[in-house]
Amino acid sequence: MPHTADTDFIEKIVKKEAKEVDRVIVEAGEEAAFEAGVPGLHKEIIKKLGRLKFRTSYGQNQLAHAVETAKLATALAAELGANVELAKTGALLHDLGKAMDHNIEGTHAGIGAEFAQRYGVHPLVVNMIASHHHEVEQETVEAVIVESADAISGARPGARRESLEQYIKRVRALEEVANTHPGVRETYALQAGREIRIFVHPEEIDDLASIRLARDISKQIEETMQYPGQIKVTVIRETRATDYAK
Repeated sequence: MPHTADTDFIEKIVKKEAKEVDRVIVEAGEEAAFEAGVPGLHKEIIKKLGRLKFRTSYGQNQLAHAVETAKLATALAAELGANVELAKTGALLHDLGKAMDHNIEGTHAGIGAEFAQRYGVHPLVVNMIASHHHEVEQETVEAVIVESADAISGARPGARRESLEQYIKRVRALEEVANTHPGVRETYALQAGREIRIFVHPEEIDDLASIRLARDISKQIEETMQYPGQIKVTVIRETRATDYAK
């Protein structure tokens, strides 16, 4: 198709806006590194980090999540006497691969680790990125800290959102799985469906049966439901003895 004044104008605007987006990305990466207290990152790492500004997970902005995870890891590492600098760097960069995983084959942990290694990131930090979902073995306590900080940031109240209807359906489905078993008195889903507590009739379910029930319900949830992370199943068998002093 021949070029016209209109197509020239459109191309000019596209180039201008692309340049502006690139500027915003670099600026966002630099601000995130500054806020997290992680200086000296390669400019290509900064660029990829900044791209997380435009990525969300369950409504949680991934750049904000990276900075929050770095702050949590800093606090955890300081309390535990671990290497604060390594921990906060690994935490800031742990989801770096999410800026690329839409067009590169592999998991975001593996992609991010390979990219970080290419641009001179400390080998222990590379391991923290690669291992935060246990795809490879964690080599340091700082790697465990990064995983913990990531989980805290993602699981805290208000961090992520889902529709009320989906939430209610998931919670009810969890409770219904438990309530179908004989001897169950009542079931409560807690922590946004990450835990269920099952109260049983003590005269029908003894201690050994309680252990079996927890295992059976866990297996049934694994086989019949889809959910992120893990769900804790707790069976509670309560007995009471009452007397009166007269």
